[in-house]
Amino acid sequence: MTALRVTIDINGQTISEEVEDRTLLVHFVRDVAGLTATNIGCDTTSCGACTVLVDGESVKSCTMLAAQADGRQVTTLEGLSDQDGQEHPLRAAFKRRHGLQCGFCTPGMIMAAASLLRENPKPTREQVREGIEGNFCRCTGYQNIVDAVIDASGQEVDQ
Repeated sequence: MTALRVTIDINGQTISEEVEDRTLLVHFVRDVAGLTATNIGCDTTSCGACTVLVDGESVKSCTMLAAQADGRQVTTLEGLSDQDGQEHPLRAAFKRRHGLQCGFCTPGMIMAAASLLRENPKPTREQVREGIEGNFCRCTGYQNIVDAVIDASGQEVDQ
């Protein structure tokens, strides 16, 4: 194994650490940065529980090396807040619309939805479903998750 110094801006804080060259970004986020909202689910990109934003784009951090994020900006669920420290609209909408049950998939779902809303601020229900594709929830059946994303976009949620 080769050790290398990796410097990543995570949620606005620069973290520089020497890690093994094979260290995954999810382990850097959890073990080095101590941010545990990013979950480890499958290690195969199948579930999306580890989704974070890298330079604003949704990435499954279980298949990205920390070295690949060197010098980049990473946002986790902990870093998703408004400028004034208020709860992010997605986090609030997930609570309001009951978009979670066990909560295991929620951080990854919210991060995938944040990326979607950055690219498409007023998505249709179908676009939301496509945008969160690859993030699995075994509890909710997705209806309330889609409602939460639509709500967070400022659109009317069909009842």
